[in-house]
Amino acid sequence: MKEKSSILIIDDEESIRDSCTQVLEKDGHKVTSVSSGPEGIKIFKNNSFQVVLLDLKLPGLDGMEVLSRIKKENPETYVIIITGFASIESAVDAIKRGAFDYLAKPFSPEELRVIVHKALESRKIYFQNLSLSEDLEETQGFDMVIGKSRPMQRVLDVVKRVSASLSTVLITGESGTGKELLAREIHKHSPRRKAPFVVVDCGALVETLFESELFGHVKGSFTGAHVTKHGRFEVANGGTIFLDEISNISLNIQANLLRVIQEREVTRIGSTTPIKVDVRILAATNQDLAEKVRMGEFREDLFYRLSVVPIDLPSLRERKKDIPLLANHFLQKYSKRSKKNIKRISPEVIKALKEYDWPGNIRELENTLERAVVLSQGEEIQLQDLLYHGIGSRLSFLHSSEGKYKTLEEVEKEYIERALKDHHGNRSQTAKILGIDRKTLISKIKKYHIQ
Repeated sequence: MKEKSSILIIDDEESIRDSCTQVLEKDGHKVTSVSSGPEGIKIFKNNSFQVVLLDLKLPGLDGMEVLSRIKKENPETYVIIITGFASIESAVDAIKRGAFDYLAKPFSPEELRVIVHKALESRKIYFQNLSLSEDLEETQGFDMVIGKSRPMQRVLDVVKRVSASLSTVLITGESGTGKELLAREIHKHSPRRKAPFVVVDCGALVETLFESELFGHVKGSFTGAHVTKHGRFEVANGGTIFLDEISNISLNIQANLLRVIQEREVTRIGSTTPIKVDVRILAATNQDLAEKVRMGEFREDLFYRLSVVPIDLPSLRERKKDIPLLANHFLQKYSKRSKKNIKRISPEVIKALKEYDWPGNIRELENTLERAVVLSQGEEIQLQDLLYHGIGSRLSFLHSSEGKYKTLEEVEKEYIERALKDHHGNRSQTAKILGIDRKTLISKIKKYHIQ
């Protein structure tokens, strides 16, 4: 299926303009044609074109100058030079200055179709590379979806069914639960998987530039707009756009976003020409959007547009059955990255990980395992590798390395040693923290031979 796009023809020969227009419109493209360089530049500035067919030999302003101005106005427009056989050398020079290719007169309708299709395909690849997504390893995405717990099985069941559709999805869940990874999984298993996956962090963008980032702007539309800019929706055309932390956008941007969802078109700042976009929208938030609607901080109509298919990601403390699987996955990942031969995680560590509440969810677990890999000096992750984070502290006081319970004297001795260490050996402060007088503390230090 051929790419349908807007094409501008700049040629002083009426027969060329008419024949090219007929061929390209028959293929479903929207075609605009003009007879002079100044007229072409004027219409180019006020409209959006993917491809320009430009004659090098134009009266008045020549084609080379027109090419220069077009590329300066919008470097991402693909320009195909039309030239006679006698001017092939000039056409090659034009390519060196930024033209995509040239078409020598006389040319057949099929030659025209082929070169325009080639330009559109190259442009499509360019935008895929321009998108914010990075190539994912085959195993990536497993960081979040791995797991056999009932809450995650319910989520994965919905993900499998929704991935093949084009429906808008709203992903909710606490920070660190893997909302972006889930969005990537949905895109990766969708019919759009070969098209761009573009991430927009709504919490990180400056409010004054948010509209420009999403919808783009034309050159000179505001101070600092030195070139025409494609918005994220244009970059994601044909693919998926992921709006992370959607609750952070203002009511004004919400209204514009609602219009994009309804009309499937964007208008750059400073332009009046709408640009059609074919984009699947995935959104995520760690806040209660329904509550924000009740408080008047989020548009109700936008909320319903976004939450066609809602998916709520469970926190890690709700899926503790998955912790051993996740922990071992991260162990392999960071052992390989650190070039260490760490083969396993001790049972005591697994127990400590499962007893911790993980306020930072999967992100915190991953950071913890990465740090443990760095600190580990053997082939097994031990409790002392977690003490820096504090996760294994409570468990290590209660159990010996063999997993048996310690005596009260062993626990008391370790507790006093830790308190002294934390207070740099200051006995008065340590006694106060332990709730005993200084004399009793000194007595216990002697009893346990604490240095």
